[in-house]
Amino acid sequence: MHWVRITPHYIIVDNHTIDTHSAGGELLKEVYRKHIGGYPKFFKMDGLCRLGFVASELLLQLETPRKTDCEDRAVVFYNRTGSLCDDAEYQHTIDDTANYYPSPSTFVYTLPNIVTGEIAIRNKYYGETMFGVLPAFDPQVIVEGTTHLFQDPVTSSAITGWLDCTDRDHYDALVVVTRKGDPDFDAATLAKLYNTSA
Repeated sequence: MHWVRITPHYIIVDNHTIDTHSAGGELLKEVYRKHIGGYPKFFKMDGLCRLGFVASELLLQLETPRKTDCEDRAVVFYNRTGSLCDDAEYQHTIDDTANYYPSPSTFVYTLPNIVTGEIAIRNKYYGETMFGVLPAFDPQVIVEGTTHLFQDPVTSSAITGWLDCTDRDHYDALVVVTRKGDPDFDAATLAKLYNTSA
């Protein structure tokens, strides 16, 4: 199992801290430019999608070979705010009836599962995708939800975890890549990784 922990102040991948000079939304941009690149759509994404995209890309760089164009990988995330930051931004575009300007580019991100779609499209994953909203980080629910998907004989691996974003500068993520039967994928391990700091 590989994992990444992301906060507005640091990024840790498999116990290695990525050297950065930025914080907040600029941190994700810096890491994208230095370690990922090649996907200009990143700059059109909302904060939640950027967070999920950076987390998944950093993890997938560890796979040899990188898994793409497959049906056996699920993408499953949870958070506590859904798409609240984009909901609020979209609401501003429709509040004033005299200056009514609904934005389709904002509206599309008022679904939190757009991040699972972005990752699936980028990597040509045709397996299950799901986004759940919980009251707080709950490693047991994350493990149970992901393990439930492994009951499907086609699903053999998953990108899963916690992606929460209240705005471009305030976010929180723990994302793992795991395989069916992985003994390290349990609630205690996820809780320990979530409490890891730089």
